[in-house]
Amino acid sequence: MTTVGIDAVEIWTGKLKLDLPETFAPAQGDDPEKYTKGLGLEASSFPDTYEDIVTMGANAAKRLMDRKGLVPDDIGRIDVATESAFDNSKPVSTYVAGCLEQVYDGDFHHANKGERKFACVSGTQSIDDAYNWIAAGRSRGRAALVIATDTALYARDSSGEATQGAGAVAMLIDEEPDLVALSHEQGYGSADETDFLKPQQQFPSVDGKRSMQVYLARMREALQDFEGQDTTHPDDFAYVPFHTPFPGMVRKAGLLGYRRIVRNTDLESEIAEEIGRQPREEAYEDREAYEEAIQTHMDELKQTDQYRSWYDATIEPTLSISRQVGNWYTGSVHVARVSALQAAAEAGRGLSGERLLVASYGSGAQAEIHAETVQDGWKEEIEALTIDEQLRRRYDLDFEEYEHVHDAHNHDLDTEIEAFTQPSGEFVHAGWGRMNERTYEYVE
Repeated sequence: MTTVGIDAVEIWTGKLKLDLPETFAPAQGDDPEKYTKGLGLEASSFPDTYEDIVTMGANAAKRLMDRKGLVPDDIGRIDVATESAFDNSKPVSTYVAGCLEQVYDGDFHHANKGERKFACVSGTQSIDDAYNWIAAGRSRGRAALVIATDTALYARDSSGEATQGAGAVAMLIDEEPDLVALSHEQGYGSADETDFLKPQQQFPSVDGKRSMQVYLARMREALQDFEGQDTTHPDDFAYVPFHTPFPGMVRKAGLLGYRRIVRNTDLESEIAEEIGRQPREEAYEDREAYEEAIQTHMDELKQTDQYRSWYDATIEPTLSISRQVGNWYTGSVHVARVSALQAAAEAGRGLSGERLLVASYGSGAQAEIHAETVQDGWKEEIEALTIDEQLRRRYDLDFEEYEHVHDAHNHDLDTEIEAFTQPSGEFVHAGWGRMNERTYEYVE
């Protein structure tokens, strides 16, 4: 059977940088380690005044199409995943297509376009849609362009302010992919939750403690569902990229996942010699006693050499880009995948044929877990990325500049400031049209 998966990927980060320990922490009167060790973050990316979800998505897509030698006729569908949309009717994908048509011969008039919304998991859902479209034989030999693009901004002085970020990930979904092939098996965990939402407002309402609980609960359910179709063992997967709102959350998810996938394995027996066997619920009189025993076991498990070794090799490499850019909502798990593959390439690791276990999540709430198999062309694709150069070239904001740029992107304020960087070879937000629509142009 023909394999379908991610053939290529490109990343575009916001051009501004907020240094959390050096700039944000002192202004907030906080210990820098609150961010570097607690959240696991070093910096956040922000959009300059001429950047938004359309420009970042279109710029990532153009870079991908140019590198792969594609023209509009090669693309049969464009799906944009975002939770930063500014129109409740017209999808962001139409704006992106309009941008790209400025620079390519031909058009996307015969490409299906849509916009996916389910908080941060919608990027993975868009990949699923593209996979199904191709696997069903409806693509007519064309590929799908999936773009996850967000400005993850929070209200000033809110609990989530330090986790902000902005950027886009563009992915080409096609047959016989060069990067990773997607598996048929998926696991889901979903429930009606109100941990994070934006009811007709730009900045989210967040219950931080509840959001963490829901994230872990849905991940656990998704893993259970996945295990009903495929076996899991810590040695089965080279990397496990998680949705990463901040690396500190992934530390908790990684521990939960490890406890689950070592159950009834040789590793559990090995670990049991040191800290005892994992508690089983049937051995306890009530749920409260069981949960207390589980927490004690988890506290001991994370100190074991077996877990630490697995985490350092399998999870830690997925977090390096996130530490420098913050939360990209729909793009976060896809940034984690790139980070892992980049680490493998830099280490000279032969990864072809090995598997990734990808754990996506969206508040509201749903988790999806699926496996991917790394393909022979993965290293060439990853080495073509310029994300490291982009990160180095960001403009480093001082705190007053940060306040101004945050106000400039606040829809409720009318703040005009000069751009901090000079656009070159990219799409920019150029102004407003007759129906108050955003307009875009390409700057050479």
